[in-house]
Formats: sequence, structure tokens, C-alpha cells
Amino acid sequence: MGMRPRQRGDKALLLVVAVATAATIPGAVVEWFADDPLSPAPLTHFVLVVAAALSAAAASTVLSIAGARRGDGRIVLLGTAFSTMTALLAVHGFATPGVLAGDNGVGRVAGGLSLPAGAAVLALSALPALQRPRRMAPLITVQLMLAITIVGLGASALVAPSLTQARPETGGAGALAMMASGLALFSIIAVRAVRTWQLSRRPSDLITAMGVAWLAVALVAQMTIPAGTVGYYAGHAVQLAGVIALALPTVLDMRQQASSRALVGDLTAGELVTTEEAFLGSHVRTLLVTLSVKDTATEDHTRRVAVLAVQLGERLGLPAKRLRTLAVGGLLHDIGKLSVPSAVLQKPGALDDEEFAEIRKHPAEGVRLLERLGGFAPSVLRLVHDHHERLDGSGYPRGLREDDLDLETRILAVCDVYDALVSNRVYRSAWTPERALALLDEEAGTRMDAQCVAALKDLVRPPFVATLSDPSPLTALGPARAVRSLPH
Repeated sequence: MGMRPRQRGDKALLLVVAVATAATIPGAVVEWFADDPLSPAPLTHFVLVVAAALSAAAASTVLSIAGARRGDGRIVLLGTAFSTMTALLAVHGFATPGVLAGDNGVGRVAGGLSLPAGAAVLALSALPALQRPRRMAPLITVQLMLAITIVGLGASALVAPSLTQARPETGGAGALAMMASGLALFSIIAVRAVRTWQLSRRPSDLITAMGVAWLAVALVAQMTIPAGTVGYYAGHAVQLAGVIALALPTVLDMRQQASSRALVGDLTAGELVTTEEAFLGSHVRTLLVTLSVKDTATEDHTRRVAVLAVQLGERLGLPAKRLRTLAVGGLLHDIGKLSVPSAVLQKPGALDDEEFAEIRKHPAEGVRLLERLGGFAPSVLRLVHDHHERLDGSGYPRGLREDDLDLETRILAVCDVYDALVSNRVYRSAWTPERALALLDEEAGTRMDAQCVAALKDLVRPPFVATLSDPSPLTALGPARAVRSLPH
């Protein structure tokens, strides 16, 4: 038996609270010890910074190789973000006065730039044009040249300290400007990670948001806390933790042949459906496999309907949490057909009254199955139970009317009808999209939601003018029998 919906929600809430607490504690610690003096040996600073640089370098290498092999420019750019931080952190570490260099301003400049520069590249990784660029070589070249330039400039300044006499003043205008720009970029990435988690519900995506928060704390420490204090060095430790928190989930995603969507761009609801096991859980995948064994046509239908429904939901502005519900509900809306005899599901001719009565049981049977398994939210169960209800009360199993049907249910109903009509069935040939949309147009505002029908027309094809000419003989049986239970 799985986890009950309330327990599942409680677990998600606890996870959010735990991650939010872990994200804020380092900032409080850094601020508490901001003024406490600490004068460690220069070698301590050197080791701490170089460790962060090596962590970023390892992540950069893995990501760049994986991105180049897969032809995904966003992953390569993600590697570039880590390599940029690596180069600047390396300069910052090697410029530590008293280890390899004398007194200089290079370390402060490089340390201050490392996080804003990395954040800028991370923010760029969401560009759609970089998902499948025509050539990977230019991205790799830019990455290498950027790293070489940073290291070269740092080495030159160390050899001739007079080249970099300016030292950014802690809390000064320059430092605050870099801090503001970096925080703005980190906030964009954090919002992306949280939005991705709302769809995926993977702990790793929430950990990514925590890592971004830690890097923001480290940036504030670098720009506002004087060197030689506990808070300053604590900020360096938080930076190392932040780099690791970003790198580990990303590398794990690469091993599973998936992009770290919290970093390289928003996860779309359509991708949520097409990669259901990665983002929706093995329990959904298991049910779909079981349905496929029972009836491949129904399982294929549910996938198409789910993809279409979440795309329509995005077009209508549904937030991430409701899109996730629509994705799960769309994939499982016909799961109750596991209880329908195969002879009825696959009958090539018209159904008699007794057989049609069996078909009409599948919404309630689906809810009973999901309740026994547990772990499905009430909103998902509602979609499974009500996807054959209609605005005018002519649907089943409860005969609900317009005021009882939420937007998700209306979306699913329209997409269910459309896909059923344009797909080949054992009892009839597929309708053309024009003919299917014309039928939906006729029912818009009476049985189907007019807003959803209009949005579907915009989604699936350009505007057209069509009528229901030469109707199929099946229409003489009425809408419900013409397309069986799938649409009506």
C-alpha cells in the first residue's frame, strides 16, 4: 500500500521546511560571527578556496563532456558556469597574500567576481536556442577561452601587482553593485528551481534551490564582511557547500541521461508527462505499464491526452502545482478500464446497453483502485472520476453540472474527446482534426467549456473553417455511442 494523500502532502511540507531551514541557517551564522576577528594562517584560506575551485572544476568537466556528447548546448553552458567560477576561484586562492603571492588586490577582485559571473552564465543556460545548437565547437571554444583569459589575467596581475592596484572596498559602491547584480541573477535561478520542484517534486530540485541560496549568502559575505573575521571565512565555507549542492544533483541527473532542469531551464509540463517515471514516480509508471498490457490503445490514448491537457493548461495559465495534477490525472484518467472486460474494450462493433454500462463504470473503478494504492491527491482522484462529466449535466457517472466542474476537469474533458475522435479505433476510423474540432465547436458553451475549446483550436492547428459534412453512420447512435466512452 502506498502513502495516503495527506501523508504525502505532509512529507512534501516537511521537506520544504527542512530545506528552507538549511538554506537560511548559514546566513544567520555568517551574520552572527561577522565581526569576530579570526586570523588563520594564509594557507588555510588557500586550501579552502582551492577546494571550492576543484569542486567546480570537477562538475564543469563532467557537464561539458556530457553536454558535448548529447549535443545539448545548455548543459555545456552549465559547465561553462562552473568553469568560470573555477577560474576565478583559482585566481582568488592563488592570490592569497603570504602563500604564493605578496600583497595584491587580485584576490579580492577575483573572489568578488566569481559568484556573479557564474550566476550570469547559469541564467543564460535557460535560453531555448542552446538546447540543440547547430555546432557545439563554438560553445566549447568560448568556455576554454574564458577560463584561459581569467587565469591569464590573474597570473599577470600576480607577476606584476602594479597592474591591479585597485582594491574593492568592503561595503563600498563597487562591491554593493556586484552584490546586487549577483543576487538578482541568483534569485532568477532560485525561482526556476522552486518552480521546477513544484512540477517534479524531486528533492534534488529543492536542494538546487538551497545551493543557490548558499551561494547568495557567500556573495553577501564576500562583499560586506571584512577579511580577517569568522564571518568572512564562514562565507567561504558556505560557498564551497553551495557549489557542491549545485554540482551533485546535476551530475546525478547526467548519469540518468536527464538534464538538471532546475538549472538549465524550466521543466515543461509536457516533459513531465513524457518522462513520467523520472518526475512523477514509479507508481505512475507501474500503472501505465499494467494498462498497456491490458489495452495498448487505451494506454497510448492516455499519454496523448495527458500531453495535450498540460499543454492546454500551460496556455491557459495554470500554475505549476495544478499542471502537475493535470499531468497525473491525464495519465491515469482511464486507469479504471483495467476492470472492464477486454472483450468489451476491443469489440469492433457497436456496444449493447449492458456492455456500455460496463464502460461507464470505469471512472468510479479508477478512483477505487487509486484509493486502494494510496499516494494520490484528491485533485487527481477528482479528474479520474469526473472526466466524463459535462457542463449541461449530461455526463457520467454523477451528472455534474457547470458549477461543479473545475478548470482542470474541463481541460481534460475537451482533450479526451479530441484525441478519441482523431484516433483510429477498432469500431471506427479516425476523424480529421477539422471534423473533430467542428464537433467540439458545436458543443462549446453547452457540454464543453468554450474557453478550453478555443484554446485547443489554437494549440493543435491554424484557424480553419469546417463543417460536419458527410457524418459517419455512427453518429446516428448519438455522441456517446459514436465515440464510445472516451470523449462523452
